[in-house]
Amino acid sequence: MDLNVKLNEYFAGKVVRKDFTKLIREGANVPVFVLEYLLGMYCSSMDETSITEGLDKVKKILKDNYVRPDEAEKVKSIIREKGLYKIIDKAEVKLNIKKDVYELRLSNLGVSNIEISSNYVKKYEKLLSGGIWCLITLEYLFDENSKQSSPFIVANLKPIQMPNMNMTEFYEGRNHFSVDEWIDIILRSIGMEPTNLDDNAKFHLIARMIPFVENNYNICELGPRGTGKSYVYDEISPNSILISGGQTTVANLFYNMGRRAIGLVGLWDIVAFDEVGGIKFKDKDGIQIMKGFMANGSFARGREHFNANASMVFIGNINGSIENLVKTSHLLNPFPKEMIDTAFFDRFHHYLPGWEIPKMRPEFFTDQYGFISDYLAEWMRELRKSTFADAISKYFKLGKDLNQRDTIAVKKTVSGLLKLLFPNGIYAKEDVKKCLEYALCGRRRIKEQLKKIGGMEFYDVHFSYIDLENNEEIYVSVPESGGKALIPEGELNPGSLYAVAGNSNSGHKGLIRLDLQRMPGSGKFSHTGFGKGNTVKEEIKEAVNFFRANLSSLQQNLKYTEFDFHLKLTDLNGINNLKDIELSVFISLVSSSLERSVLPQTVILGSMSIGGSVIGTQNLGDALQIAHDSGAKKILLPASDMAQISSVPPDLFTKFSLIIYSDPVNAVFKALGVE
Repeated sequence: MDLNVKLNEYFAGKVVRKDFTKLIREGANVPVFVLEYLLGMYCSSMDETSITEGLDKVKKILKDNYVRPDEAEKVKSIIREKGLYKIIDKAEVKLNIKKDVYELRLSNLGVSNIEISSNYVKKYEKLLSGGIWCLITLEYLFDENSKQSSPFIVANLKPIQMPNMNMTEFYEGRNHFSVDEWIDIILRSIGMEPTNLDDNAKFHLIARMIPFVENNYNICELGPRGTGKSYVYDEISPNSILISGGQTTVANLFYNMGRRAIGLVGLWDIVAFDEVGGIKFKDKDGIQIMKGFMANGSFARGREHFNANASMVFIGNINGSIENLVKTSHLLNPFPKEMIDTAFFDRFHHYLPGWEIPKMRPEFFTDQYGFISDYLAEWMRELRKSTFADAISKYFKLGKDLNQRDTIAVKKTVSGLLKLLFPNGIYAKEDVKKCLEYALCGRRRIKEQLKKIGGMEFYDVHFSYIDLENNEEIYVSVPESGGKALIPEGELNPGSLYAVAGNSNSGHKGLIRLDLQRMPGSGKFSHTGFGKGNTVKEEIKEAVNFFRANLSSLQQNLKYTEFDFHLKLTDLNGINNLKDIELSVFISLVSSSLERSVLPQTVILGSMSIGGSVIGTQNLGDALQIAHDSGAKKILLPASDMAQISSVPPDLFTKFSLIIYSDPVNAVFKALGVE
């Protein structure tokens, strides 16, 4: 049976043709859930005559009652002349503490300070936070004795959303569709055409909707512009709010102590931040409170302690090549500096790769039937009351590398996907397996970035699950980690090498590459790419002086004054303010002078003092992990570092051939493969 026919048969009155939404919306910039509320009332049919009549009715309502901002004065006049008139507008309420009354503001009409009964505020709390779209009947009564008051009076106010939700009927309807049909229905319900999308993109689009069905679910999606990242959070549901621009306050987001009123997290199912790079709290403790809320769904303000169920969504743009970003930085780079904190990112349950979703083109938008947006929003909201987190334990066990936060994140993602795809609770082992592998990949993507930012604390990223039926362990990887390594195979030119350096302020480590050009001259030395830090300048100077002092012992016929040297540094991980590079600079100078290349795919660890004493590696595990991630096969390691072996995971050591050195000259010969 045709999917459209089935959908109309089992969900009669709750579906609409999505091309109607596109057709009418072009002439009225109204949220989809508002428009489809009307379409559902008048066009929920497959009878062409009824559809035509319904479309005419909806167009008339939008023409006569929807307030266009450019026609606000005209509508005000109509209300005045008729005395009573119904409009569709976004309504927001604020408490006027000087008058001790609630006052309504109508966005498109451009009218504020309309007194409104506290009964509406108590019944629809979202009026106080961000506002909601409503059908509002306004009266007009001008009082000569009270010119300070607004002449507009609210005769009736009704939010635009479905009056009730029969979940038993919904579950019964779901039973008549296969999982593939159901996926197509969900995607068409948000306006997408699944027949033009691959399976990977379909699953990502479904995953965008997990925050609608899971309480306190934290997800980020970063990717190119034009992939529709913010659409579902802004358009398809009256239960989510999108914060554009990023600037907010603790009072707005969590609790206003002056008004004694809970903020957005207590009033909305989803609080989504658009353009994460612009997120900025006016309060110093804003990010700390957000971290606490993301961890356990609670926060404290003053003496009060609150619980809330809002899911947090972070949306942003990644510019440039993902492959290059993976090699040189981390995939959470678009967040502001104040938020680049492992404790904050560890609260994320899933990282959705926006670069795997195609940019929106006309063929990706559907003309078929899907759920009315408000019906979709309501059944998703009802599903927040249940959990499918125990589904994994029926068939699988999670691997040893997943800690408690990882386990919670994976379970919540699996629960969310199963709710969306199998809301009736009827699913098979293979269904759980597919959702589990997707969840593990999304959480591992977070952990991979934490490893780059925080080091060995987040070393355990080799996520796996064990099939309880045959005890087989299956490992899950992230696709973008399969890109080309920073360190290429094959021999480098003499004077070129790779090393791990540190940041002189933060101590963070990263990979650097040195390339030395030697030419006939008079002993001049120059360099580029090292930045302006005093530490690195002193280390370069020390390395050059040590080279000059030991040149004759390395090869008798070499003279420093017969050549000019130019050293270029490439900071491959963007750590800046470099330190611990003396030994690497010394080896580069010797390699170039002897015209011998450093052993292929070798990374140099350790450094040296002004007198030539070897300085061991701080946090050896971090340095080895960076080398491994960069593609190193050999490690030039100070003998003193062997004392740190117990702090490094054993399987990390097995990735390399270790070349141990005792002093700088010994390090040179071993790096060049000279016995």
